[in-house]
Amino acid sequence: MNSKPRIMVVDDEPGHRQMIRAVMQDEGYEILEAKNGQNCLDLLKKHPVDVILLDMKMPVLDGMETLEEIKKQQHHPPVVMVTAFGSVGSAVEAMKAGAFDYLTKPADIDELKVVVKKAHEYSLLTRENTLLKDRISRLQKSARIIGQSTAMLQVMELVEQVAPTEANVLILGESGTGKELIAKALHEGSTRREGPLVKVNCAALPQELLESELFGYQKGAFTGAVRNKPGRFQLAEKGTLFLDEIGELPNHLQAKILRALQERVVEPLGSVREERVDVRLLAATNKDLVVEVEKGTFRQDLYFRLNVLEIKIPPLRDRLDDLPLLVNHFIRVLGEKNRKQVRGVDRSFLEALNNYHWPGNVRELENVVERAIILSRSDILDISDLPGSVIEAFPGDKKNGPENISGDDYLMEGERQALIKALRDNKGHRERTAASLGISRRSLQYKLKKHGLIRPY
Repeated sequence: MNSKPRIMVVDDEPGHRQMIRAVMQDEGYEILEAKNGQNCLDLLKKHPVDVILLDMKMPVLDGMETLEEIKKQQHHPPVVMVTAFGSVGSAVEAMKAGAFDYLTKPADIDELKVVVKKAHEYSLLTRENTLLKDRISRLQKSARIIGQSTAMLQVMELVEQVAPTEANVLILGESGTGKELIAKALHEGSTRREGPLVKVNCAALPQELLESELFGYQKGAFTGAVRNKPGRFQLAEKGTLFLDEIGELPNHLQAKILRALQERVVEPLGSVREERVDVRLLAATNKDLVVEVEKGTFRQDLYFRLNVLEIKIPPLRDRLDDLPLLVNHFIRVLGEKNRKQVRGVDRSFLEALNNYHWPGNVRELENVVERAIILSRSDILDISDLPGSVIEAFPGDKKNGPENISGDDYLMEGERQALIKALRDNKGHRERTAASLGISRRSLQYKLKKHGLIRPY
């Protein structure tokens, strides 16, 4: 793998290529040379490049024709056009067509270094954003996890890191935060993805049935046991067992779960023989298990066995930056489900959601959006479509007319408000702001410019 940033110099003049090579190699760059546009395109198929210095006038394919072909590539490097002094107008046209910047011949060495450095930084930023989007996209597709806030990005990065391991994972979070989705993402990202994902809600089953559901039973074990039945541990063989609301387990079952994790064996009801199981366990709860351990209602040894790795899902009130994204997703999915065409929301609708405290988290938001879609008489949702509990939390003037914003616009507004809040919290300090958002300073600079929060120079 190449550790040095790589520049491709495309010029039909060997002397100019050699001059750039001599200067930029001293700056720590690796240099590829192409004598014309076609040669450049051929080399790009074989070698990744960070920056291209492209001469305007060349035989075979000139600079504009080559730029057009480069831009057809999905993830193309930034292109700096190089032109004779009298042809600056052509270089400006090339920038309008997608070139990153331009230089005039003979190139000023200091200017060359500055422009290439900027182009390389832009290339790194673009690659970083692309990788982040790809990673988020993979998780969203596998488990429908929606979120781009700092808090959720940290959760998703942890999921991606933990998923391929065999470690038990304890998923913590309030009701409605999406603990089951995280469990699904962990399973889909694991080496057990071809095996089953078996789910058990420990709070939904009566305690007298829970043991037989988990461990199975033999024929005749109790009245009504007319045949052998495997438990959820056996059904999850070579896969993943997800125990939701594990804090509700009675004490005697906690001991059996602990033994199953330690010994990798279970004993079905009515059987005198143990059965080996190969299962990865994921557990979730909305309780504070440390408190439950102190109270004596949850075994400390089971807590430590479950809590090899811990993933905490933030409540919706702590990730309000994700509201526009979640609303956009629910409008699309629930609009289709209820056969209603919804184009977007007005600004007061989104502001009301931002001011609500969301005790039911994302599940409650989904219900609120679905209700609004069903009751709305317009293709733009407004504050009158919201339930009274949400409207009461809205401090704005509810009589103001709607200011309609499209899906893209309110996604942009959510990101803009997050940047403003982070800047305010960190008193304008860029390094601390970037760190608090979990992004690089380059990414922060790019986003601030995009939203008009700093002047574009």
